[in-house]
Amino acid sequence: MQNLSKIRNFSIIAHIDHGKSTLADRMLEITNTIPERKMQDQVLDSMELEREKGITIKMRPVRMEHTLNGEKYILNLIDTPGHIDFFYEVSRALKAVEGCILLVDSTQGVQAQTLTTLQMARDAGLVIIPVLSKVDSPLARIKDIKQEVVTLLGCNEEDIFETSGKTGVGVKDLLDALITRVPCPVAEFTDTTSSRSLIFDFQYSNHKGVIVYVRVLDGAITKNSQLLFSVADEKFTALEVGIFSPDEEPRDTIVAGEIGYIVTGIKKPGIASVGDTVTHLKNPLPPLHGYMSPSPVVWASIYPEDAGDFELLRQALGKLRLSDSSFTYEEESSGSLGRGFRCGFLGLLHLEIITERLKREFRLNLVIASPSITYEVHFKNGKKEMIYSPALFPDHGNYEEVFEPWIRCKLMSPGTYIGGILQLLYEHEGEVGDSETFGDGRTTISVRMPLRELMRNFFDELKSVSSGYASLSYEFEGMRKADVTRMDILIAEEPVEAFCRVVAVRRAQEEAEKAVTRLHSILPRQMFTTKIQAKALGRILSSETLSAFMKDVTQHMYGGDITRKMKLREKQKKGKKKMEARGRGNVNIPHETFLKMMKGN
Repeated sequence: MQNLSKIRNFSIIAHIDHGKSTLADRMLEITNTIPERKMQDQVLDSMELEREKGITIKMRPVRMEHTLNGEKYILNLIDTPGHIDFFYEVSRALKAVEGCILLVDSTQGVQAQTLTTLQMARDAGLVIIPVLSKVDSPLARIKDIKQEVVTLLGCNEEDIFETSGKTGVGVKDLLDALITRVPCPVAEFTDTTSSRSLIFDFQYSNHKGVIVYVRVLDGAITKNSQLLFSVADEKFTALEVGIFSPDEEPRDTIVAGEIGYIVTGIKKPGIASVGDTVTHLKNPLPPLHGYMSPSPVVWASIYPEDAGDFELLRQALGKLRLSDSSFTYEEESSGSLGRGFRCGFLGLLHLEIITERLKREFRLNLVIASPSITYEVHFKNGKKEMIYSPALFPDHGNYEEVFEPWIRCKLMSPGTYIGGILQLLYEHEGEVGDSETFGDGRTTISVRMPLRELMRNFFDELKSVSSGYASLSYEFEGMRKADVTRMDILIAEEPVEAFCRVVAVRRAQEEAEKAVTRLHSILPRQMFTTKIQAKALGRILSSETLSAFMKDVTQHMYGGDITRKMKLREKQKKGKKKMEARGRGNVNIPHETFLKMMKGN
């Protein structure tokens, strides 16, 4: 049985791009977890997308061994994502550890997401070790940033470690501090005939089935043990157990205090779930309190470009669901796009990651309808309905009232940009609350705003107005009454569901003109004159006409009476009218047009 006093479990939390993955690389190198010849940048970021974007998407646990005062200790690290969309992933990691490193970039200082994640760690009762990263940078403001951290944590300057993931400065001292400051795990039950483990993540393998990532809290799990998912009430056999170093390394047993994996052999979705408890079948221990359930906040419809790929898309979504429990999907159909799936995501980046994985890993060509949110509609007959798709939103005037989700934001920016940010918040219906000056002339602002407005290009506009210095974190607050309406886009007098959106009534005219102008510029011309219209509030708000392809039907004529040419042109005119009458609803809208409309809004 492993000595619990020699185990330390910890996580790294920070804002995006503050150097978590690079610091983890140096830890793996100093502890000789990975041989130098196999070392590469972003070791724990195994996905191609993670390396390409330079961010952590899927967290990876890893086990290291470090010696202090002649004694060997086991350090279990769970690397976590830093982007706000993956807030849920961070919450799972913090449930499985006793301490965390709060990493702050010495060139940027404390960011909004840092504050949010720190509060989660405090609520979980974790020991927090403050660390500055990138201290070797010529742009580092070590003294100023240390003062920010002291203000934030109420600690002493001497408690803050200075590190560089690039050069390795200070990393060994940090590893020593993890052993001395982070408490060892404590088992609640001493019964050696059973065990209890908490699932904090899982992965899917075509050969092994579902592989659950667990923190063993009590007892031990051995290979071929008969186990039980407490919540799902599903029994299975542990085909393999092991640890991460950082690749999966099989062991005969994983014991209390350790972080490891269990190969279940299960190859169907819906059995394993994050927050469930794994215990012995014959002598089960009480289930653990689970994690918060991930709540999708952004919805988008995904359709295969080729209708024949529908079943392949279904299988691909099912496999991704096994390795990413934070998105949901359900089947739907569209008159213009055929059969597809309505998917729920944690945010716009999460949507981008999932759709990109579908394209790369499963070689699917997709049509993605504009993302939307959930509305609660109260009808005049007293009926209430949750509307997930803009196309299903009732016509203006056919309902009593509508409620939409609001979020509570924390914005942090240098004081010089506050004027522009306040104007931006006004344009996005933000309600500004308390503000306070933090650290080196930076201001923190509390804001409440509709989630709908956050999705209306708010992130990009915030970065633009603040020259990239502002940061944002947010959390769901509740539902509030909304003054919104459905806006349909009609092409050749037929509505196109993929372009349908729910917009604020006060911005309906502006949004209509913007959408029509945008579509007019990117939609290919047809064989007949095509009308592009935006309809909302029961009337057409904006309209453009896309001219037809032109063909000179008289080009073969070199003379003669003018009436001969007039007859041919009149015949062409009648033919185009007939084509227009028959062609309504059959306008060819290429895949690129859908993508450009989604990105352009």
